[in-house]
Amino acid sequence: MEHPLTKCTRMFFLLGMVMIELQSYGSMGCLEDERAGLMKLKDAFDGPSVLSSWGGGEERDCCKWERVVCDNATKRVSRLSLRYARFSRNGPSLDASLFLPFQELQNLSLGYDALTELTNLTNLEMLHLDGNYLKEIPASIWALTSLKALYLSSNKLNGLLPLRGFEGVLNLSKLEVLDLSENSFKEIPSLDAMQSLRSLNLGYNELNNSYSFKELTNLTNLEMLHLGGNGLMEIPSSIWDLTSLKALSLSRNGLNGLLPLRGFCKLVNLQDLDLSNNGFEGNLPSCLMNFTSLRLLELSNNKFEGAIPSNLFPVLKSLEYISLSHNLFEGSFSFGSLANNSKLEVFELVSDNNGLKVETENPPWTPLFQLKVFRLSNCKLNDKSRVLPSFLLNQFELRAIDLSHNSIPGMIPMWLVANNTRLEFLKLANISLMGPLTLDLNSTHSSMFWLDISCNHIQGELPSLISSAFPNLITLNLSSNLFQGSIPPSLGDLRVLHILDLSNNNFSGQLPEHLVTGCASLMYLKLSNNCLKGQPLPSKSSLTNLMALLLDSNSFSGEIPRGILNSSDLTLLDLSDNSFSGKVPDWIGDLPLYSLTLSKNAFEGPIPSGFCKSNKLRFLDLSWNNLSDGLPSSCLNLSSLRFLHLQRNEFRGPLPNFPSLVSASSLLTFDVRDNKLQGKIPGWINSFSNLRVLLLGGNSFEGPIPLQLCDLRNISIIDLSRNELSGPIPSCLHGIKLGDSKAFDDPFGAKMDGSFGSGASDYYSYENQLDVGQLSAFSMSGTKFKEAVEFITKSRLETYKGNILQLMSGIDLSWNKLTGPVPYQIGYLSDVHALNLSHNHLTGQIPESFSNLRQIESLDLSHNSLSGQIPPKLVELNYLSVFTVAYNNLSGRTPDRKAQFATFDEHSYEGNSLLCGVPLKRTCTTNEEMSPPPHPSHAVQDDTFKVAFLSTFWPTYAVAFVGIIVILYYCPYHEYLISM
Repeated sequence: MEHPLTKCTRMFFLLGMVMIELQSYGSMGCLEDERAGLMKLKDAFDGPSVLSSWGGGEERDCCKWERVVCDNATKRVSRLSLRYARFSRNGPSLDASLFLPFQELQNLSLGYDALTELTNLTNLEMLHLDGNYLKEIPASIWALTSLKALYLSSNKLNGLLPLRGFEGVLNLSKLEVLDLSENSFKEIPSLDAMQSLRSLNLGYNELNNSYSFKELTNLTNLEMLHLGGNGLMEIPSSIWDLTSLKALSLSRNGLNGLLPLRGFCKLVNLQDLDLSNNGFEGNLPSCLMNFTSLRLLELSNNKFEGAIPSNLFPVLKSLEYISLSHNLFEGSFSFGSLANNSKLEVFELVSDNNGLKVETENPPWTPLFQLKVFRLSNCKLNDKSRVLPSFLLNQFELRAIDLSHNSIPGMIPMWLVANNTRLEFLKLANISLMGPLTLDLNSTHSSMFWLDISCNHIQGELPSLISSAFPNLITLNLSSNLFQGSIPPSLGDLRVLHILDLSNNNFSGQLPEHLVTGCASLMYLKLSNNCLKGQPLPSKSSLTNLMALLLDSNSFSGEIPRGILNSSDLTLLDLSDNSFSGKVPDWIGDLPLYSLTLSKNAFEGPIPSGFCKSNKLRFLDLSWNNLSDGLPSSCLNLSSLRFLHLQRNEFRGPLPNFPSLVSASSLLTFDVRDNKLQGKIPGWINSFSNLRVLLLGGNSFEGPIPLQLCDLRNISIIDLSRNELSGPIPSCLHGIKLGDSKAFDDPFGAKMDGSFGSGASDYYSYENQLDVGQLSAFSMSGTKFKEAVEFITKSRLETYKGNILQLMSGIDLSWNKLTGPVPYQIGYLSDVHALNLSHNHLTGQIPESFSNLRQIESLDLSHNSLSGQIPPKLVELNYLSVFTVAYNNLSGRTPDRKAQFATFDEHSYEGNSLLCGVPLKRTCTTNEEMSPPPHPSHAVQDDTFKVAFLSTFWPTYAVAFVGIIVILYYCPYHEYLISM
């Protein structure tokens, strides 16, 4: 009989041998047939750098290759992530048989890989087919009976569901996650068979009919539902029966009004709630206090109002993410009410009005949380004490801080950066900071990529240490401060810098060459309103990625530097208000510019023919230069141009007939004021069918105002002043939509197609079950150019810009030789804000219809030959702030001293000798007060009668007198009488 100890020894030996075998088996890595299968897959993808680690070098274990995950026990491939690996979308579809070797594949991601068919991968549990241009769901999917998650977003699935083959959904009884987002579905399919479904994403489709959601009521196990971006006008009532929901997103729809509380308050199991970017109104519902499991509360960009309940957040102790930004909240909110929310990581509150005050200091409190994102902007933060929130002294995990647009005077709180070593985003714009920017020589904050301390009172020189203190900055905004001295060359060491804004300071000297040669990643450079001089860009500029260059309002001189050509992606260039000279270079047309501003320099010569190439140009401002030789009809391409400013140059001759007028319907502003143009205003002006602003003043145009001007139905501002125009004012002008901007989408605040910083919104996202709650507000808004137009109103030259310009309307026909009466039809322009007909030869009466100009603010009829009485009903013009009828032939009583007319002094009426009444010194007699002035037609008849009477009376009288003398002389009887 074998000894027990010997038997145990043998068992341990056998066990050790098995472990050695298993270890040696594991060291072999993946199976050879699967390795070979992966190599065949690699050959199916385009590009030499795609999947470069597969089969390369000495690493033969395919389980260690990128995008490959193997099962730890079997070493078989269990997961393949091949999204974005296939470069060409126009090539042949990926052969699905290539996946046959992977018998235990459970997770396959093929987004954007042009796969159209699948084989029977029976173990597959997760399948990504997003972005594959699918027009219908491949029927082979329904054979994948083990599927638990199916992603079909961003395809071309459209029309009404069920789609062809969708009945195969019956086979997917294990499916728990279904993503159909970003397609064009108009109805929800019948999903009754998917009783295991827990997550359904239907966001960004066309499911705007709330009645199409009745199928949802049968999904009793549904926990996550995403319906955002569908254009819904009301919340589907079927949602309220899904009481098991844990995550609900209704963001970016057309929902407005009050929340339907009877249904909404049933969803007490919600953990994630996103109602952002709608129009919900009213107070926050009190039943939110019952949502005790809530982790994410996203209510930004709505119209919620009233006070933020102070008793709400202490109850919701599971909250991790709160965003209440861009609503209409009022009253006071104590941040201390969040003291016990120990899980809180993100808090956002940006106010859109002046009615909200946030207090962080009173009463004293100690936070139990460690925030990652803290955004408290424009909230009258600590309005009384005006101090930084002291609880921030206990925060050490912050990634993003935004306290902008408050009033917290003091030094720059660099301790925020020191305490939070992983801080990436710091925005302290417009909070009344002062003093110098002081940096620690031994501190490097490599995590920081965004620093914005603009619009403060920071002074002194910009430290050269800034590039070593923040070596990985992507955005640096120091604009609108009091910095002085030279720009440190060390900024050129910021190799990944994309956005640099040093505008509106007192920087002087030349632009450092190292800046334009070192910052090769720079996309946006703004140095406007400083005291910089010299040449801005050397010929060896390395700014090859630059898209926007704004150097306006400095003292740069010389010719436009050719180094700009190195920035082949440049779309926005502003060199205005400098001392550049010479000719505008022809090569500037080689740049893909959308906006070019060269105004207020000393350029001369013609507009270069290179502009013929600028088929993307939308905004062109060459005003206030010495350009001459007429407007080039053959080379100025107007097909894409929206704003054209050529004011105050030396252009001569008539307006040319531009060859691209047929396609110039996009033109909104046409400004050629203060040149030496002459001839008649051409009739082809009506080809600018969408023109909003026409500025032809200060030239030598003559002849009548063309009737074609009345075809510009969308015009807002017309300036024909200071010309030699003659004839009557066209009565057809009443047909234009002057001031009617309701049908237009902010044409004067046009956003450039090439926007900058638009990707910043993706730098911060808060992970949750629906991937909602992105901190999109942490983005630098796309760079805009705002159209600015100068127009004389209220007796002074005003500049109207952006949205204000959209609201402005006016007509200026002053300083011409116009004759005849003022057309009564002008009184039908009820939306006009300014009307100037002064310094002409107009006659007749002021039309009674002018009392219909309800929006008018400035009315100037002075220096004409108008007669009759001032219409008494003009006192009903409640917005009128400037009114003058001086130096006419008006008579009668001045209007009653009511409303706005109580503010006008004698200068509004002077030069009319027959006018009487306050504020004039001449009082009215009874006849002047009681007798209405004669009708203008009667006055003309009376004058004609007087002339006719006088012309016949005197000859008749002379003949009669001579006849009597003759008769008396020859008659004897009369001689006798005379002698007697």
